Amino acid sequence: MTTFRELGVLPEICDALDRAGITTPFAIQEMTLSVALLGTDLIGQARTGTGKTLAFGIPVLQRSIAPTNPAYADLPQGKPQALIVAPTRELALQVSNDLSLASKDMGLRVLTVYGGVGYEPQLEALDAGVDIVVGTPGRLIDLANRRALDLSHVHALVLDEADEMLDLGFLPDVITLISKTPETRQTMLFSATMPAAIVALARTHMRHPMNIRAESSYENATVPATAQFIYQAHDLDKTEIIGRVLQAEDADKMIVFTRTKRQAQRVAEDLQERGFKASPLHGDMAQVAREKALARFREDKIQVLVCTDVAARGIDVRGVSHVVNYTCPEDDKTYVHRIGRTGRAGASGTAITFVDWADLHRWKMINRALDLPFDNPQETYSTSEHLFHDQGIPAGTKGRVVDPAPVEKKERAPRERSGGRSGSGRDSGSSAAGGSSEKSGDAPRRRNRNRRRTRGGAAVETPKG
Repeated sequence: MTTFRELGVLPEICDALDRAGITTPFAIQEMTLSVALLGTDLIGQARTGTGKTLAFGIPVLQRSIAPTNPAYADLPQGKPQALIVAPTRELALQVSNDLSLASKDMGLRVLTVYGGVGYEPQLEALDAGVDIVVGTPGRLIDLANRRALDLSHVHALVLDEADEMLDLGFLPDVITLISKTPETRQTMLFSATMPAAIVALARTHMRHPMNIRAESSYENATVPATAQFIYQAHDLDKTEIIGRVLQAEDADKMIVFTRTKRQAQRVAEDLQERGFKASPLHGDMAQVAREKALARFREDKIQVLVCTDVAARGIDVRGVSHVVNYTCPEDDKTYVHRIGRTGRAGASGTAITFVDWADLHRWKMINRALDLPFDNPQETYSTSEHLFHDQGIPAGTKGRVVDPAPVEKKERAPRERSGGRSGSGRDSGSSAAGGSSEKSGDAPRRRNRNRRRTRGGAAVETPKG
């Protein structure tokens, strides 16, 4: 079995990986490192969850020079030596954490930049000097336009999850960032899928890249260790099913994907009301709240994370046993990236997809594109026997672990009559203060009903008879 040391990785990086429990390289890492360490441009394609971060991260770290190295004096002081572009904030943070872990003994300074937070800390870090910058396209361009981020000395450029950046409309921003880097740079492009636009980008901006593919075909893009279940379920019964699956024998952490931000918030609140430790994660939340929710999920303080597709690429958390598609994914790529959050790093996982009656046609297209054997999803309810059998749910399990909160009944205050018809006078306030007119001895007020006809301000006598 090949080790990182046998692939030519520096001892400092190997020692840091050993302490983190990462001792054996995955296929994409073993195939990539020998090429990337030479400075060759490459295109890496592998299914999600198979270690692409270290496949480009180790070459970037190994070819960068730390400030403690005497050779650093020959470099522009404090200018970034490498740039890694990621489509989402969560993925940028994840990549940055992995690089910081691997470079712990090297003294390299890694900075993460993304939107949704203030500029000041990022500007201060850039002013103090950084070696590797990991960021999202929008904030990277903002900092470059402010002349705070100088990319003219970058020796390595990495585009991580390039197809996702294409889907999110970042392709023009990526091209702008590429134009700010030297032509002599090493360019590495990594993705799970390779749409035509990404292939065209590679041909335009890469120099004789080597294409490395860890799978024989895109149809095998799903992780084999992930068990897939497709259920045709009613929307009003889905949360009850999730509550029961959370009590299955092998249930650990769970990620639930929804189509909309409002749906993610609603499902998370419903699970909380049922007694489960759940939290939403979507674009309407402040960046600090999103980071806090993800940190609590990693630290096992919450069991369920309910999120939208925007966050799908950035969640790389160990111990995720289940992924639930609350709504049918939009296409086959979304399906692959969603269920790729489980079954990572060689572990096994379970992926459950709920298909509404209106989404049957969409699911059949996904099923055909991925060559899956689930063309006709089984109609499933929270009480279905096959659900309990498939998921290992103990008999008699309900979809909640706490009793529902009692509904408080509000007592109605007695209605107070007011107005002249009540017999207590028109002014209820005066009646309350001084009592009724009968009790006070005053004569009841009588209205004068005599009326006179007038014409032009002058009284007119009404004829009698």
